[in-house]
Amino acid sequence: MKKTTSRDGTTIAFDQTGQGAPVILVLGAFNDRTTGAPLAAHLARRFTVLAYDRRGRGDSGDSGDAATYAIDREVEDLDAVIQAAGGAAAVFGYSSGALLALAAAARGLAITRLALYEAPPGQPAEHAQALASLVAAGRRGDAVEYFQRRMVGIPDEVVAQLRHAPFRPALEAMAHTLVYDATIVADGRITAALAEIRQPALAIAGGAGAPVMRQVAETLAAQLPGGRAVTIEGATHDIAPALLVPVLERFLDG
Repeated sequence: MKKTTSRDGTTIAFDQTGQGAPVILVLGAFNDRTTGAPLAAHLARRFTVLAYDRRGRGDSGDSGDAATYAIDREVEDLDAVIQAAGGAAAVFGYSSGALLALAAAARGLAITRLALYEAPPGQPAEHAQALASLVAAGRRGDAVEYFQRRMVGIPDEVVAQLRHAPFRPALEAMAHTLVYDATIVADGRITAALAEIRQPALAIAGGAGAPVMRQVAETLAAQLPGGRAVTIEGATHDIAPALLVPVLERFLDG
């Protein structure tokens, strides 16, 4: 594990593996840097891969809370990781992390290429407000289930089963960061700025996942000046390195 410091003094932890052109993994809700470890291991055969804990997760710090969260702080976090990578890097954004990557590119960060996997559709700002209220009340488990049910669309019976999953405590530990992800997917300024993003961009969706994700990928590709879309047959919303890596390698190699 390595660490860097964001502009506001927050410590950002990351793992760095491999050799070659740098690629940074920006992950989504319920994820810390360990989620990206299998993908990083595959990409590290040809690239230097940096997988970091977004603020409030894993070994990274958090200078604020759900009530004071700002997307700009997360953009600055990513910039700190880019600087640690040498000053410029390709970025792989997953789920809400894909939208965060787009926000960073629109703000002028030194991103060379953008790979966007399963970027979600926009959602109402009320979700972030509801999640913040639950977290403030100490109802972390309820916040987890609100996100699963209302934002992801997991059926009630499956949500009930997941209460007893061995990873449930880890989900509750990062419940406050669900406010961050809900804020990102509700921020219309991100999609409004797509025309300003000039980097080559690949919007990827899973062929076996939700149809709306393929629609989002096509829309992003159409609105990004350097964008194109691809569907990976057999892939779902989960990161499956065996399916994803060949597509990523071709794109990252240019």
